[in-house]
Formats: sequence, structure tokens, C-alpha cells
Amino acid sequence: MQRLALTIARTTGAVSRRAGRGGGTSLPGLVLLRLRPRAVEELAAGLTDGSIVVSATNGKTTTARLLVAAIEATGRRVVANTAGANLLRGVASSLLATSKDEPGPDVGVFEVDEAALDSVVDQARPRVLVLMNLFRDQLDRYGELEVLADRWADLVAGLSATTTVVANVDDPAVEAIGRAASATLTFGVTDHSVGRDGLTHAADSTTCRTCGTVLEYDLVTIGHLGHWRCPGCGLVRPEPDVALSEVRPRGLDGQDLVVQTPEGPVSATISLPGLHNAYNATAAVAGALAMGVPVGDIGPALEATEAAFGRAERLPVRGRDVVLLLAKNPTGANENIRTVLGHDGPVHALVALNDRTADGHDVSWIWDVDHEPLLDRAERLDVAGDRVYDLALRFRYGGVDEDHMTVHEDLAEAFDAAVEATPESGTLFVLPTYTAMIELQHLLTERGITKAFWHDA
Repeated sequence: MQRLALTIARTTGAVSRRAGRGGGTSLPGLVLLRLRPRAVEELAAGLTDGSIVVSATNGKTTTARLLVAAIEATGRRVVANTAGANLLRGVASSLLATSKDEPGPDVGVFEVDEAALDSVVDQARPRVLVLMNLFRDQLDRYGELEVLADRWADLVAGLSATTTVVANVDDPAVEAIGRAASATLTFGVTDHSVGRDGLTHAADSTTCRTCGTVLEYDLVTIGHLGHWRCPGCGLVRPEPDVALSEVRPRGLDGQDLVVQTPEGPVSATISLPGLHNAYNATAAVAGALAMGVPVGDIGPALEATEAAFGRAERLPVRGRDVVLLLAKNPTGANENIRTVLGHDGPVHALVALNDRTADGHDVSWIWDVDHEPLLDRAERLDVAGDRVYDLALRFRYGGVDEDHMTVHEDLAEAFDAAVEATPESGTLFVLPTYTAMIELQHLLTERGITKAFWHDA
């Protein structure tokens, strides 16, 4: 019965790809789970070195990608859902795609949606669970952030002692959740040079999960992340086991990082710009150590890893450098804007806002993004997407000169116009929500500029 279910599900994926309906990253798993609801548990049991699961609001795709490179550097065979299908069915699809191979994979690396984490952990029973951050995102789907935090807390409290939780101590909620685990390895930033002026109005977890008192900060890094302390119960952010001690930005070309670990330092020059990617790399270092990767193998693996689709991906288009920066919630959008502002040259930007299921139907979050510095710097701004007029209204309230902003109802038209308006050898920044990014990927794939995103799987 299991063999028949696997055959039917694999056939579904092949038909989907041949019909041009997608890469078969979710549908085969969906079919398989209908036929065998515990299929992930059955297939994951064949991973000789177990699995590592990564979850976060922001950064899980990039972190999982870095982890794949680090674990593969040890010679182990890895199965991963690197195309981004991060629900239970996506994990099932990735396991299904390799389970027929001889020899099979040794390790599974799975990025998992925050709300799907409990279902995946229940079946995959990971050796390591990486919890990176929780930011406000898709309120219509998740509800308030505290709902997810409570679900994560219940999950961690029920974990087996054989699972190591890798937790970000700079996130007050994640630190409190990870503290309840039987085995933990923590990470965080200790380089004070990356500190920001203070909490933004979009900061989320700013109260103590123990006593409810408003937290105080000695250092703010991203959103509500940083060096926090509670004046109510006296709780203080602990010193991390794995610490990002040095960050030296190199503009769009990436950054130099030094990460201190219990097994010695990891130094790497990564091609991913922005403090958020420095956090991703630090999480990957901690996760790799927990999976038994020798410290000397980690730095070279990080350096060899390129950006995932849409996550600081750089593409040459008609003599221009197009930089894709996925922006799907206030904190992520703010960090992408910081990345854009770090560019020395003229700023040309295309911002696309969709409100489809994968984006979240509630787009009110755009009013919590600090768009104004981008609007002040942009020489030209093109806007597009299903909710383009909401975006244009937000930018008009932000003070953009209407002569510098062009509204497009068609995304392909917007992209072509934005590229044409960008000087040759110049840089165009594209900040799309998730489904707008996928739409652009399809467009660029059809034009032969890039490959379909599921080819990473």
C-alpha cells in the first residue's frame, strides 16, 4: 500500500511539471498525505542522521539554504525543501522526490512555516529545531503574534529530550520559548556597532513573557530584537552560546562576519547583504554545530552559498543590475529599505503589493513600514500589484513627489518600465510581496533570465 501511494504521488508531480502547472513542490505531497497521513513520519525515519527543522517569520529560506551547504560539506547527502514549499505537504514532496534513490539521503533540512511547525515536528521528529524570530505577519491568517508564540511554547514544552532547540536570545519571545527545552544552543548578536537608534513603531514582542512588564533595551538590532531586560521580574537576555561578534558590511556585495562558537570562531565573507542576513548566517552556524558539522567546514560553506530566489538575488537584465528583495511584513520591509539605502548610487525602485493567500489578505501593514527614507532617496519609483492603489496612496501620504512615481496595473509592464528608466549599468531594486515575487520569477524564467525557482529543490 505504501509503494502504491508513493507511485501515485510521484506521478502527480511529474504530470504537474510537464503540464507547466508548477514544479511539483507541493501537489505530490498533498496527494501522498491524503493516501498516507503519516507519510512524513514514515519517510523521515529513513534519514540515517535525522533532520533539522528551521522556522521563523523572516529568514528561514536563506538559513535553510546555508545549512544545506554546511551539512553537504561533510559529505552527507541532504534532502531539503529549498524551493520554499514549507507546509507539511512541501516536506512530504521533498522526501518523496528522493526516497526512491539508492543510496538515500542522510539528513533532512526543512524550512517550515511558523503555523505549520507543530504538524511537521510531530511527524519529522527532528534532531535539531532552529527557532529564529517571530514578527507580525499575515494577521488575517495567524492572528496576533502572541498566538504563534503560545503554539511554539506548547510545542517546545512537549519535545523529546533528543531534540536540541537552537534559539535566538535576541528575540525575547523566542528566548522564553527556547528556555523550556531540555537541550538548547543559543545564538545572538554581540557586535554593538550594528545597533539602531531605538525601537521602531513596528516593533512587536516588547513585553516580558514571564511578567508582562514592558522591556527595556541596551541595544536594538532589528525590530524588537536586541539586548533586552525586564525591569519587572529582573529577567535579562542571556549571553548567547554562538555570538555574532563582528559585522563589516560590503554594500550590495555582502558582508564580512565573525561568529564566536564553543568550538572556535567562524569567519566568512558572505554574498548576502543586510543585518538580517548576518542573523541568518549566525543561526546557520549554530544549527550546523548542533548537527555535528566541524567548525572548520562552516565558513567556506557559507561563503559558497548564493542567494535564494528573491532574497537579495541579483540578476543582469538588459545591462542593469536587478536586485530582488522579498518584502512581506513591516520588519522585513524595513530591513530591505535599509539595504537599499546602503547603495551609493541613484535609487530606482519597483515596489509590488499583492494580497493573495500566500501574502495575507490584510495589507494594512504597509502603513507600519518606514517607507519615508526610501521615498526621499528614490529618483524614480514604480508601483504595481493587486493592491497598487493602496500602495500609491501610502506613498503619497509619505510625501513622494507624484512626478517621481508611476502607477502600473500590470506587473510585467511595471517591470519593463522600471528597467527602461534605470540607467545602463545602474541598479534597480525590486521589493515585491511573495506572490508578486513568484509572478516576476515566472516572467524572468520565460525570458530566459533566470531558472524556475523549483530547480533549487
